[in-house]
Amino acid sequence: MAMFGTEFMPEMALTSYSNNNWSKAEHVASDSISMHPGAHVLHYSSTCFEGLKAFSHADGSINIFRMDQNLNRFEQSSRLLSLPEIDKQQVADMIIELVRKYKADVPLPPGSMYIRPTHIGTEPSIGKAAAPSLTSLLYVLLSPVGDYFAGGAKPLRILLDEKGVRCAPHMGMIKSGGNYASALGPILAAKDSVQADQILFCPDGDVQETGAANFILIDGNEVITKALDTSFLHGVTRDSVLTIAKDLGMTVSERDICVEELLDRAKKPNVEAALSGTAAVLTPVGTFIHNNIEHQVGTGKAGNTTLKLRQTLNDIQWGKQADTHNWLLKV
Repeated sequence: MAMFGTEFMPEMALTSYSNNNWSKAEHVASDSISMHPGAHVLHYSSTCFEGLKAFSHADGSINIFRMDQNLNRFEQSSRLLSLPEIDKQQVADMIIELVRKYKADVPLPPGSMYIRPTHIGTEPSIGKAAAPSLTSLLYVLLSPVGDYFAGGAKPLRILLDEKGVRCAPHMGMIKSGGNYASALGPILAAKDSVQADQILFCPDGDVQETGAANFILIDGNEVITKALDTSFLHGVTRDSVLTIAKDLGMTVSERDICVEELLDRAKKPNVEAALSGTAAVLTPVGTFIHNNIEHQVGTGKAGNTTLKLRQTLNDIQWGKQADTHNWLLKV
């Protein structure tokens, strides 16, 4: 299997918006798109995307996980970026038809078919820094992927940053390329200076999210994570993990948590920390780095509760456990 996210199916689904209408979706070669060099997206970052997965089950069926939630967020991102309003039913049909076309290429677990709907502003105008693009392109890419952490997920080293922010606070709930770009420099600097795998952005001590994933803390039977607001991404995996935790009888606390409390709880042997996201699912955190001091999280190893939550989510996605919340759409 190629490096995660670098292999694509030969065709993608594509539709364009102009004159207040979406064109009929079609399947086209996925190796290129054509747009004017003055396209709005290239100058003013009018772009958003989603990441979701289709899974192959033992009975031969292909099942897409929580597509409705991703489409709701895709619609929200487009609206908050003042891109043309998407037709959610059209995008759903584009995804389903494309996945059906390539159902034979959906890898067996732990692999999956990664689905990447993307929406970009295409109006050729370099004078619209403060105005929206009136035309756009929406396409759906498919990428067969293996386990994000081939060989097992080793606990991550996370730098706690109390000065920086991942992105502008009012942009946090938008899944836009600009947010990832703004976090890239600090993350690379953290990798170079303290060998951190990621940064947990904690402006003024407020624990938020990392550059590419939501953060959760597990203390015994309690799962603690920041309550949803506009400053960070409302992750579908985050929501799924919290729902599973409640199903398992755990207490879920969505509230503010400060760095001081985080470091205090990390000393306890039964405390675990993890990052949640579509690609990585639920990844253990073994070390916090704060003011050049390393703090071991619990035992420093992948905790049993983290592994149980991850396995339960995987088992639902892979059809090995009952889908009691109707998260799977059979295509």
